Amino acid sequence: MGSGELSGRDVLGSAVKGQGRRVAAGSVLGSLHQLGEALVPVLVGVVVDQAVAGQDAGRLVLWLAVLGVMYVCLSWSFRLGARAGERGAEEAAHELRLAIVRRVLDARGGAENDRLSGELANVATEDAKRVGAVNMALMSGISAAAGIAVSAVALLLTSLPLGLIVLLGTPVLLWLGHLLSKPLERRSAAEQDRAAGAAGVAADLVAGLRVLKGLGAQQAAVERYRRTSGDSLAATLRAARAESWQTGLVLALTGGFIALIAWVGGRLALDGSLTLGQLVSAVGLALFLLGPLETFAWVNAELAQGRASAARIADVLAVPPAVVGGDEPVPDVVRGELRLRGVRLGGLAGLDLDVAAGRLTGIAVTDPACAEALLSCLGREADPESGSVELDGVPLTRLDPAGLRATVLVAAHDAALFEGSLAGNVLPEDAGVDDGDRGEPDPRTDAAMAAADADEVARSLPHGAATGVGEGGRSLSGGQRQRVLLARALRAGPPVLVVHDPTTAVDAVTEARIAQGIRELRQGRTTVVVTNSPALLAVTDRVVLLDGGRVGAEGTHAELARTDEAYRTAVLA
Repeated sequence: MGSGELSGRDVLGSAVKGQGRRVAAGSVLGSLHQLGEALVPVLVGVVVDQAVAGQDAGRLVLWLAVLGVMYVCLSWSFRLGARAGERGAEEAAHELRLAIVRRVLDARGGAENDRLSGELANVATEDAKRVGAVNMALMSGISAAAGIAVSAVALLLTSLPLGLIVLLGTPVLLWLGHLLSKPLERRSAAEQDRAAGAAGVAADLVAGLRVLKGLGAQQAAVERYRRTSGDSLAATLRAARAESWQTGLVLALTGGFIALIAWVGGRLALDGSLTLGQLVSAVGLALFLLGPLETFAWVNAELAQGRASAARIADVLAVPPAVVGGDEPVPDVVRGELRLRGVRLGGLAGLDLDVAAGRLTGIAVTDPACAEALLSCLGREADPESGSVELDGVPLTRLDPAGLRATVLVAAHDAALFEGSLAGNVLPEDAGVDDGDRGEPDPRTDAAMAAADADEVARSLPHGAATGVGEGGRSLSGGQRQRVLLARALRAGPPVLVVHDPTTAVDAVTEARIAQGIRELRQGRTTVVVTNSPALLAVTDRVVLLDGGRVGAEGTHAELARTDEAYRTAVLA
């Protein structure tokens, strides 16, 4: 499913076409069921006229057997048709969820911009489910239409006036039902928007619960969620009122329509135009029509909600990527030299910067916005507004983003830990494996754990590295989380590693050990430490100070601390 000018109609069309065989099979089987249901009152009328009125026991048994066979057929056709329809609905919803997840995880990014994670989760679950349900609604609508058509033909053969009432009245009912579904469609879209917003705020608050408690801001957070949840509740109630009005009015119109058919049939029976059996068939067919017409009311509601959800899914799938181009593979041999020329993005104002291959470089900033923009450029989360970023002389815009990020690993300080063991977070292949069952020791993992001082974290846990860290690592302290995240980045061992403030939550003694560990483990490989920590900057080969979005000074930590006032203010103050 592509992006670009994607619309909600395109999403709906794709969901239906992808399950065309199941929808077609379900429609045929459902139509057979409706055919059987419509023929039941006709057969009952025949029984009344030919068997009961004629007092013929043999004919009575024969027609009762025909009725029995009819019920068996319509029962099985309903079961198999409903199964095909439900399978189509679930498969379509599944495909939409996969498409949304692929778009969100696309290496070129963009889908997550201006959207909370909870909002995206809501689109991938509730909206995908509603769009998938359109397949079941479509199958049911086709089956109901077949039932109405059979009933109309049967009534035409029984009585021309009754048949004409059905043929002329049904399209009017469908048109009125479509008009009544419009308010529901608008309010359903608003309901999903508010529900997604509430889910996003809830996920955001849960993720930052530790920080909120530390700041004493729990009450403010509760009030924020209460307001968002209240808006969502109000939108849901408005949508529920619209749905109840739509359903109630359609049922009232349907009931009046059925009453009209019964009244006309009764008048025709009184003046002798219909036999007793034909009257029974006509009344039975009129009562049968109540089911298909109610189905049409439900189908209208499902289509209204499906259209609203399809538009929201299209908004996610059609969002342009944050970075464009880049199809070349990363070279097999990477020296690790980085060069920025005239880079403008965020806080960067025409930055010229060279990072030597195989060296440990520290970057200090006077404005945190410069650090964020630099990390975005190096990790190619965003392309510069102007200027260029190169790896070994090759512009990053020419390289495949996924391969580039495996080569130039940008380890953010606020990255997430996964639910599972500490060992599984450092080396994902070890996820779910007990420390005692890991077989041969892995020297690279042990070295990375020691360099990040994460081995000390493992020793403090009840089951060592096999101890679960909880969802998002919430069972660990801030300093422990930082050390595990750093160990994961070091264990990956990329040709170029960029780490951002990896030690803000640890004590000075631990920070000094980590600084020395990084230097020793990354010896001979390009490493960039973006931080204002004196302990980390002191072990680097070279330090660059970014001031005003440009290089303000460069040299060793000791030289800059002695000679540059801006550096002393940023790092030592």
